[in-house]
Amino acid sequence: MKRLYRYAAGSVLAFAALSSTAALAAAPAGDKAAPPVPAPAPAVAAPYPSTYRPGPAPDTVIVNASILTATGVRIDNGSILMSNGRIVAVGTDIQAPAGARVIDGTGKWVTPGIIDAHSHLGVFAAPGVDGHADGNENIDPYTAHVWAEHSIWPQDPVFTKARAGGVTSLLILPGSANLFGGRGVTVKNVPAVTVQQMKFPDAPYSLKIACGENPKGRYGSRGRAPATRMGNVAGFRRTWIDAAEYARKWDAYERKRAKGEAAEAPKRDLGLETLAGVLKGDILVQNHCYRADEMAVMLDVGHEFNFKIQAFHHAVEAYKIADLLATEQNCVATWATRWGFKMEAYDAIEENAAILASHGVCVAIHSDEQRLIQRLNVETAVALAAGRRAGIDIPQEEAIKWITLNAARIMGVADKTGSLEPGKMADVVLWSRNPFSVYAIAEKVFIDGALVHDTSDPSKIYRSDFEVGQPVGEE
Repeated sequence: MKRLYRYAAGSVLAFAALSSTAALAAAPAGDKAAPPVPAPAPAVAAPYPSTYRPGPAPDTVIVNASILTATGVRIDNGSILMSNGRIVAVGTDIQAPAGARVIDGTGKWVTPGIIDAHSHLGVFAAPGVDGHADGNENIDPYTAHVWAEHSIWPQDPVFTKARAGGVTSLLILPGSANLFGGRGVTVKNVPAVTVQQMKFPDAPYSLKIACGENPKGRYGSRGRAPATRMGNVAGFRRTWIDAAEYARKWDAYERKRAKGEAAEAPKRDLGLETLAGVLKGDILVQNHCYRADEMAVMLDVGHEFNFKIQAFHHAVEAYKIADLLATEQNCVATWATRWGFKMEAYDAIEENAAILASHGVCVAIHSDEQRLIQRLNVETAVALAAGRRAGIDIPQEEAIKWITLNAARIMGVADKTGSLEPGKMADVVLWSRNPFSVYAIAEKVFIDGALVHDTSDPSKIYRSDFEVGQPVGEE
């Protein structure tokens, strides 16, 4: 077993030992139909820096494929050239460089890597036992001080299964038990031993907040606030007041220092520090919220304290306020098929995403759990088909954004990944057929041009150290 462990861990370290990614091109051009969205927030100086390094990536060109670029364009009999971890060219007349790896895509489809804007992989790792339940600091409604990355177990075997579903990047969030759940982190879906080896370089942090049944039910049942929805909102407001005061103290301290005046730094408070980062625009707000009326209230809370909600997550009633969300320029991350598992999920409809998109809302399909992350393409197809049955005919060229570019926008990394454009990260999936087919298989998955999943060579499909020595394909 020790020899097997060395082999598995060594394969990870080899993958992680190469040159780093650099700053990338500007936000995609030519996407005129896309709704306006906030510019990505600047990265927050972090004491836990990314050590991510792309894997080996020889020049690669996929030829003769149908390509969904996530810019609103489909290219038939197209080619895509990847070099030095970047997309170099996409089109119908691309010459392969000398010595490049050429992959025949005849009859196959190419998309950007799938991006999940709401995941709990690693913090609620498989197998689902108490020892792996690390996603909720389930003792207080105010836990903005915790960071999801400090719970992530990179050996969670579902990371590999998500790669098999074409997932190349994901936003890993704390759970929704608390009003302020803590910081979420964006990662590249690569084999790793440490979370730093997965962290998406220069991606902004996110703050997970939750309204509705979860926090009021969790703490009301313990005889403490919040016990009602009005208690939820009061808790938010009170804490944002504290955060604004904390930010003012630090601003005053920095002003005095800039003038050369003597000043004593305020004591750091990790929770208020995260909230102050939101107020300064450095940290993105990801709001777990189901009901339309509550989303409207949360927008007003944002107005009161001058912060923006980057995205409403789950948001099964978002279709009821589609015009408001379009005006406010909020994104929505939702499902198609999950509904009715609690009262606030009762009015969910499969047409939600299509209705939102038809009103100009930036919409994404997310997973929130371990099985769906492996089939986000199929969940998107369900939402697309439901829209068509309702008379909302959204082309596949636009729907592919729901699991690529729009998810990247929610995470603040759309200038780096999410569409197939020159200069962006070469996060690419070669599908066996149209990705909106239930029969589609992600045959080859590239992250920064490195081939990380290849069904043609099962012996090279990565298995986490946790899986080494365990039977494969047996009950």
